[in-house]
Formats: sequence, structure tokens, C-alpha cells
Amino acid sequence: MDNFQAFRRVGCHRSRYSETCALLTAKRHSQTFRLTSPPMPFSWTEIRQRSITFAHAWSDATKLLANLHDRLEDVGYKGHDLQRFMVRILFCLFAEDTGIFEPECFRLFILNHTAVDGSDLGTQLSHLFRILDTPADQRATNLDDDLAAFPYVNGELYRERLDFPVFDSAMRIALLSCAGFHWEKISPAVFGSLFQGVMEARERRQIGAHYTSERDILKLIRSLFLDDLRAEFETVKTSRPRLKDFHRKLGELKFLDPACGCGNFLVLSYRELRRVEMDVLEARFGKNLTEADIRGEARLHIGQFYGIEIEEWPVRIAEVALWLMDHQMNQELFHRFGGIRATIPLRTSPHIRHANALRIDWNEVLPVDDHCYVLGNPPFVGKQFMTAAQKQDMKETFAAVKGAGVLDYVAAWYVSAARYIRPAPGARVAFVSTNSITQGEQVGILWTELFSKCAVKIHFGHRTFAWESEARGKAHVHVVIVGFGHADVVGRRIYDYESEADQAGISIVGNISPYLIAGGDLVILSRSKPLCEVPEIVFGNMPNDGGHLLLSSDEKDELVAREPKAEKFIRPLLGSQEFINGESRWCLWLIDANPAELRAMPAIKERLDAVREVRKQSTRETTRALAAFPSLFGEIRQPSSRYLLIPSVSSESRRYVPMGFMDPNVIATNLALMIPNATLHHFGILSSAMHMAWVRQVCGRLESRYRYSNRLVYNNYPWPTNATDPQIARIRERAQGVLDARSKFPDSTLADLYDPLTMPPELTKAHAALDRAVDACYRSQPFTSERQRVEYLFGLYGNLVAPLTAAKSRGRVKKTDRGD
Repeated sequence: MDNFQAFRRVGCHRSRYSETCALLTAKRHSQTFRLTSPPMPFSWTEIRQRSITFAHAWSDATKLLANLHDRLEDVGYKGHDLQRFMVRILFCLFAEDTGIFEPECFRLFILNHTAVDGSDLGTQLSHLFRILDTPADQRATNLDDDLAAFPYVNGELYRERLDFPVFDSAMRIALLSCAGFHWEKISPAVFGSLFQGVMEARERRQIGAHYTSERDILKLIRSLFLDDLRAEFETVKTSRPRLKDFHRKLGELKFLDPACGCGNFLVLSYRELRRVEMDVLEARFGKNLTEADIRGEARLHIGQFYGIEIEEWPVRIAEVALWLMDHQMNQELFHRFGGIRATIPLRTSPHIRHANALRIDWNEVLPVDDHCYVLGNPPFVGKQFMTAAQKQDMKETFAAVKGAGVLDYVAAWYVSAARYIRPAPGARVAFVSTNSITQGEQVGILWTELFSKCAVKIHFGHRTFAWESEARGKAHVHVVIVGFGHADVVGRRIYDYESEADQAGISIVGNISPYLIAGGDLVILSRSKPLCEVPEIVFGNMPNDGGHLLLSSDEKDELVAREPKAEKFIRPLLGSQEFINGESRWCLWLIDANPAELRAMPAIKERLDAVREVRKQSTRETTRALAAFPSLFGEIRQPSSRYLLIPSVSSESRRYVPMGFMDPNVIATNLALMIPNATLHHFGILSSAMHMAWVRQVCGRLESRYRYSNRLVYNNYPWPTNATDPQIARIRERAQGVLDARSKFPDSTLADLYDPLTMPPELTKAHAALDRAVDACYRSQPFTSERQRVEYLFGLYGNLVAPLTAAKSRGRVKKTDRGD
């Protein structure tokens, strides 16, 4: 079949075919024609074949819409009108492929009612949009048959009058390319990620947005309400009165996503609830369900779904996605029972509010009651990346909360949600969040507020798992899901992904701590002294010198060549980076330097002059005071004997934080921590899997790397209090075994030795032996998971901290400082 026959088969006139082919031939080689992939073929058969090839890849749908978007933006069509236009076009594309419109009617309208050069495309689309917003009985009687075939849509989707640009042929071809795609293959649940890719600036489009995947949304909605509703249905389905009450209950439920984006959580919640209702309808009426039964008894509708979104265009996408999901579920109902609720005209609408959720009262959107569920995926924005407006949001939300400056942006949604549901004990909340709110310093600030001021209880928690995004650029983020409310519930659930990335192990527990383990509502707060009787830990030395007391290897050699007598004042310098990666760095350590010697070395005097000037120019008074001592580091804590060095930052991929003993001549910077007088016993405990379980749960993070804290991690760590002398001796022996295993690889850095892919078998075995020795000091029964270790440590911590809280005068707990 030739190209014209292919066009005629889908209703295109020969004149349109000839004009289009001529246009394509001329424009394909034109620099002004920038049609992105996939390119426009010469026949609609080819277009359809290409579309089928890409049917399961929403990214290709994104490319088609993005091309149309870019063509429009190139001529200055931007902002609100462009966003509204794109949403309307998406509805038309989806509608003609899913039975809302007659098949092919939108594409044929463009082909047969607009000029090939696109000059009248805006006028014709404006006319079509008015038709879609006009009931059939109010339309002109002499309307063209092609236009009369379009149904009345309503729902305010087409009500607003838009301005249109002057279209050209490239825009028209881009629109026809979109019409050639099989849109019924694209779920409304991914419209969010689809449109984010379209609406982003072009230079950022390759990265894409990060929208929670269907897999992870289902984890949340199943835990929040769906599994409970399914279980309740199973208990009532054989009782007609109870089943009818259950069905009525479905129609009373309301759902609010206060950071709804493009509505993915609402769309999938609606889909799953409609499927529950289909099961209810079948249980009540059997397979012979009639249209009258559906119209009289169906309870669920998209008017039960509410959202708040700060950007305008996602609001419109959320509305359209819910309408289209409603249509898909009507189709599913049709295939299941042979009856269908008409989708068009749109009778009910979702309630999506364009607003900043942290600046409005959520009751203005949905007055809270016991039937409300709050859910979603609030923004993943760390405290260091917040905009000025976001910082102001945080300031207003946490106005009376001390220390809230350490919190990530998502914390504001937790507190706002807890305050919102306070009058309704039956209301429930669940959010997908970065795991930062269940780790480190944020836990003490956020959950103290939620527990003490908002009186919430955690109902379920999905422990850390890798987040999946629907967008092309996958976000390397680890998340948790936390469900909470004000009512007490029986059978709290912890979902653990320690053994399976996708399949969770489920534990039923009496209470869930904010660290998402079984335990009380206890939070770890900063502590100035160790909880147990162990050596104190201190920061390394802070130069505060503008870099003038610090030397690279080349600078060291150059200084020694110029001033040979300076060599005795040069010391090795280690921070986290140098210690782990074996990098050489040096410093001038002039604590005991003779003033006469210093004056005799001009090169050192130059550096000291520079240090003094840097400090004098500081805006901090304490730093300016240090200008009187230019030969010294700003803060000096260097031990006079061997000490244990712990890097303050270490990769999260390592099973252990590397640490090691240092000679006092090796100067540690403030980017490392030091434990003077540490023994092999201390090194062994701190280098164990037991301590690492505590680190991973309690430490803060720098990006995703571990940030070891003296006040939060070390000072709160519950050391074993009942270890016997033989057990202590075994730890010392196994700790030395770890050091011996390292020494077999003198040319390898700690980064090499502790990389999970390159860690030597000898070192792996040595650590495993040390882990067993340390575990035995805590309990005789082996630990089989990280969560077991953490739960045990938190239980021990609670026991240790209780007497200190009750009576500080009783002193510290049992001494654990055992010598070598």
C-alpha cells in the first residue's frame, strides 16, 4: 500500500497528503524545523508502528509532548496559557484512544480542518475547545459533522478562554506526531512524571523529575488504608447488612495529598478503591449487575479526593489524571460486568487547590473528620538546599520549636499534618520521606514535637529502602514511609527490607519508635559527656589560618629547600579525606618553637603574617582575637600520647567506618575525631558490626555519607556493661587481628581495604571474628539482622539513661574501660 493509500485509510484527503509530503520533504532539511525524536514518517501506518514500538516507554510520549511544547515556547507562547493548552491537548489525545471520543476524531480534525502551514490551527483549536465546553442541546444546528461528533466534556477543563499563538507548520506536525501515539498505553498514574519532563527547561530535561513509582505508592496506600479495607471486606462480604454499611463507608472516605504534584497518590488510591468497590458490587448484586444498579448504588467518585499544590500546571494535570483514571475504571467495570457509568460529561471534579500548603489552613481545602486520610510524598529538600521562601515556610511552621534549623523541608508536612488531624482521632497520615527524619539529629527535634506537642503515635513504618522514580533520571535516594495518627492502635507494623529490596518482612509490635524499630518513643539527644565510663572523644585541631599553616607535599618540599631548619616544625596532617585515602598533607606545628628560630626564617614569617591578616579581617570577634597568636592553630586539642582517630565523614557503602591508632606527632584536623587513651578494647567495640548498627541509625548524614558525631553517636553509645574478663581479652585479640590483616597490604589505602568490592578476605574474616566477640559481650544469642542489633541497643540505652535522668548524682554506669 503506498503512502497515499495509508493516508486515505485513516481519512486524509489527497490534497492534505500531497501538501504534507511536500512540507516534510522541504522541512526535514531545514534548520528551522527541529522535530525531536521520533521523526515524522511519511505515512500514518509508519507512525502507528513506531508508536506501538514505544508504547511501553512513557519517555517517548514525553518526547512527543516536549517537542510540541518547545515549538510553542519558541514563538513566545508561555506561562499559564501554555500549561492549560498542553493539559487540554493531553486530554484530547488520551480521549480519542480510550473511547471518550470517537476513534481518530481529534487527529482527523487536525488533518481535515486545518491548513498544512498551520496558519489557522489556533483558530480551529479555539473553536474545538468551545465545542467541548458546550452541551449538545446548546450547539449550533449547522455544526460540521466532524465537530458535532465531539462530546460535551464539562468539568471546567475547556471553559477558560485562552490566547493562542500564530501556529506554523512545525507546530502542526508536532501536534500530529502526538496524535499518532498510542496513548491508551500510558497510565494516568504516570502523567506527573510525563509532564514534568515536558514542562522542564530543555537543558534540564535529560535529568527528569522524580516522581514516586507505582510500586512505592502502593506500599503506602496498602499500609495506610487498602489492606485494612480489604480485610474488612472479607469479614463482611457474606452479610448483606454489614456489606451495605461497608459500601456506604467507602463513599464517606476522603483523601488529601497536601503536596500532590500531579496527583499520582490520589490517582492510584482512586483506582484501588474502585476495584474494592467492584468486588463489593459483585458481592451485593452478582455478575448480573445492571446499569441501574451502578447508577443507584455506586458510591465512589473523584470528588472524594483533595490536593494542595504550589505550582499551577501540576494542579491541572492532577485533575485530568483523576478524570482519565475514572474513565479507565469505568472501562474496567464495563469489561467486568457489561455496564458502564458514562464518563462524559464530567459530573464530579477532584478538589485540587493551587496554594502553598505550609501557608494555608488545610481545613479550607478539606474540613478534617474521622474519615480523612492524609498521604503523599512531600518535597525532598535538605536543609542546606532550601530556598529563601522555603526557609520562611520552615520558620513559620516551627516558630516555637527550638533547634528546628537542622530539619529538612519535609518535616514541616509532618508537623502540619499532625496539627491538622488533632480534632479527628480517626484520621490517619502517611508520607514517603527521605530517611533523614528517622536518623541522626533530626529525630530528636522533629519527633519530640510530634510526640509531646502533637500527641501522635506511629502506626506503621517502612524502614529504609531504595526509592524508585518514574522519571528518566533516577534519584539516588533512600526513603522511609511513616504512618501515624492520634488514636492508639493494636498491631503496629514494621516493614523491613533488609533481606529483599522489593519484598518486606513484616513484624507486629507493641510500639514503634521514631527510628522505626520496636521500642518506646525515646529519642537520642545530644550529650556532652559519654553515657558510659569510656575515654572522652574530642574534635581534632582547627587551623583557622586561611590555609597558611597547611602544606601540600610540593609546598613542604619547597619550604624545606628554602628554609632547611623549618623541617623539624613540619608534622603530618590528617583529616577524614587524608586518613581514608592515604593522601599526604602537612602543617607547621609551632607550639614549642623558639621565637628566635622563627624570626630567622623569612619564609615562615611570611606565612605567619598572612595568618594574622586573615584572622584580623574576620567578622567573628573570637577569630580576630586569635590574630595575636598567628603561630598557633585556632583550636588545639592534640593528645600527647597515642590516640584513636575516627574520620568525621565516611562513605555509606562501607560496612565499617575505618579508624586507627595514631602517633601524637600526627596532627588531626577538626575534620576528624580523636579518642586519647583509647585501647584495643575500645577500638574493637567501635570497629564492630554492633557499633556500626548504632552509627547507621543515629548518625547524621552529609549527603548520604555517614557523619560521625561525638555528642550524638559516641557519647550516647551503650557499651556492654556485663562483659567478663575473658570476653574483653577476646575482643582485644580480635581487634589486633583486624590491625594485623590491614598491615598485610601496606600499599593499599583504607579506602581500598574497606571498599565492599575490594575488601581483602583476610580483613573480612578478621572483622567477622571481631563481630562475634563483641556480640557475645552483649548477649549469648546471636544477632541475625541489623534491626535486631538496633532494637537491642536502644533497649540497653533506655535502661542506662533512666537512672541518669532520675538521679544524676548517682554517677555513671559500670566502668567498661579495660586496658590492654
